[in-house]
Amino acid sequence: MFLSTYENKLDKKGRVSVPASFRSYLSNLGYNGVICFPSFNNHSIEAWSQDRIEKISNAIDTLNPFDEKKDYFSTSILSESINLQFDSEGRILLTEKLLKHAKIKNSMLFVGQGKTFQIWEPTIFEKFRVTARKKSNIHRASLKWERQFNN
Repeated sequence: MFLSTYENKLDKKGRVSVPASFRSYLSNLGYNGVICFPSFNNHSIEAWSQDRIEKISNAIDTLNPFDEKKDYFSTSILSESINLQFDSEGRILLTEKLLKHAKIKNSMLFVGQGKTFQIWEPTIFEKFRVTARKKSNIHRASLKWERQFNN
């Protein structure tokens, strides 16, 4: 899983090193890269494995081909996605469009989200983290545990 938060900086060529634990997880899934697209919800970059983006694509394909929602989702997710391969040192080259969406200039945070991760500008993430913590505390009772986890 993608866990924890790591800070890295862009190098002089605009590359950034993806945390080793994130690369290892992707490698164990058989991937040498990550799919990135602008987040719907925040000024951040969503980063997903190939199989996860395929699940979204399959879900979009189940929609009526003449339903405008299908075009909206395809355009907003699939056409905005880019497959970024790791170089020999585990770096990726984020596009200017992605960096601009996330308001990243130099430093960024890799934020584990379990099956996915996000890339944030640190000060923007800190504001979100504080809000997320407060809202999680308010809504904590809505997180349901399956019977298998009650050990």
